[in-house]
Amino acid sequence: MNVTHASDQAISFTVWERPQMRQALAMRDIATVYLLLQRVGVSQRRIAALTGQSQSEISEILNGRQVMAYDVLVRIADGLAIPRGYMGLAYDDSSRGVVAVASAGEEDDADEDEQVRRLLAHAAQVTIGAAVARTDDWALPLARIDTPVPGRIGETEVAQVESVTSALRTLDYRYGGGVCRDAVVAQLAWSQRLLRASCSEEVGRRLHRALADQHNLAGWTSFDIGLHGHARRHLSRALEQAKHAGDPSLAANILYRMGRVHLHLWRIEDALRFFQLGQICAQDASCELTVAMLCANEAWAYGLLGDRKLALKSLDRAHDEFNRADRTTAPCWVQFFGEADLKAAAGMMHSALADRHAGHLAKAAELLSGSVRERSETYARSKVFELIALATVQLLLGDVENGVDNGNKAVTLVTQIRSIRTVDRLEPLQHASQGLSRDSGVRDLCQRILDVRAL
Repeated sequence: MNVTHASDQAISFTVWERPQMRQALAMRDIATVYLLLQRVGVSQRRIAALTGQSQSEISEILNGRQVMAYDVLVRIADGLAIPRGYMGLAYDDSSRGVVAVASAGEEDDADEDEQVRRLLAHAAQVTIGAAVARTDDWALPLARIDTPVPGRIGETEVAQVESVTSALRTLDYRYGGGVCRDAVVAQLAWSQRLLRASCSEEVGRRLHRALADQHNLAGWTSFDIGLHGHARRHLSRALEQAKHAGDPSLAANILYRMGRVHLHLWRIEDALRFFQLGQICAQDASCELTVAMLCANEAWAYGLLGDRKLALKSLDRAHDEFNRADRTTAPCWVQFFGEADLKAAAGMMHSALADRHAGHLAKAAELLSGSVRERSETYARSKVFELIALATVQLLLGDVENGVDNGNKAVTLVTQIRSIRTVDRLEPLQHASQGLSRDSGVRDLCQRILDVRAL
C-alpha cells in the first residue's frame, strides 16, 4: 500500500498563515522558519531540496547563521512557496524606482504622445515575435497608483461597496477566507477613503454601514486563516461603525462573529458574553432570524460548558424565533442562516452535551446528517464543519463505515478550501479515529488527518 506522508507533499499554505510563522517571516528569521517547518514534519533534507541549499547550510542557519543576501532570501521564499510579501520581498532593486515614482503620484515622465508611441512599438515587437519576453519581470509589481476617490459621492458609490462585499462574502463561504481576505482588505483600504468625500447625511450613514460590513468580512476572513488579532481589530472597528450608522442588526451580526472567534479558541464564557450582547442588539432591531442565530450558538456554548438545562432552553428559543422569522426581508449578512445552520448548531450542542450527559450522541448524529443533506454547495466550508462533526459522532457511536466515509469526504474538502479553521476542527475526528485504530479504514482516515494537520 502506498502511503503519502506530510514530508513528501507540497507545504500547505496554512503553515505560512500561522501567527508565529508570520512573525518569523516578517523578521526574516530563517532559523525560526526552518525550526517551525521541522515541527510540522518537514525534514532538513526536504527544506534543502526545495530551497536549493545544502544540508550543511540548513544546519548552519538552524545554529544561528543569519541569512542577509537578497537573492538567497528570494530563493528560499520561492522554493518554499512563501508569498514574497510575507518576507518584505514584494519588490526588488529594479522595481524600487517604479514604486518611488508611483508614490509621488506620477505615472510616467513622458508626455502622452511619447507613452503611446512606446506602447505601439512594443506591441508591434511582441506581435511579430521580435521582443524577447523577460518572464522574471512579470512577478514584479507595476507602479502603484491609488484609484482616485470622487469628491462627492451618492447612493451609487455606496451600492458598489455593498455589492463588492457581497461578492467577496460568497467566495469566503465557498472557498474559505484564504482565497479572498487580501482582496477584502485591499477593497476596504479604498472604501475607507470614501469617508473623505462629501455626501448627504443619509448617504454618509449608509456608507458607515457598508464599511462596517466590510470590516465585518475582513475580520471573519482573518479569523478563518488564523489571524485572530487582526480579526479582533477589524470586528471592533466594524462594531463601532455599525453603532455609528444606527444599525443594531449589523451590530448583532458582528457580535455573533466575535462570539464565534472565541468559541473556536475555547474561550466559552467569553463567547457567551458576545452572543448575549448580540441578542440585545438583535432584539432592538426586531430581527427574529438574528435572534435565532445567536440563541442557537448560545445553546452550543452552554453545551460545551455541560449545562444541559440552559442549552436546551436556548435551543427552544432559537427554534421559536426561527419559525417566526421572514428570511426574505432579513438583512443580507444574516440570510445565510437557514434550516441547515439551525440543525448544525443543535447537532453541535447535543454532541457537546454527550461528554457529560448520556443519550445525546444519537440525536447529534440525526441533526448533523440533516444539516449535511440540506447544505448547498454555496456554503462548502460549513459543509466541511458538519461532515467533520458527523463523522466524529458516528465513530463514537460505533457506526464505523459511515464515520469513515464522511470523515474521508471531510478531509478531501479540507484540502480544497483555504481555511485554517477547517484544519483545526479535524482534531476531535482525529482523536475519535485513534480510539478505533484496529480498523484499517479508520487507520487510513487517521493517517490522512495527521498528514493534513502536519502541513
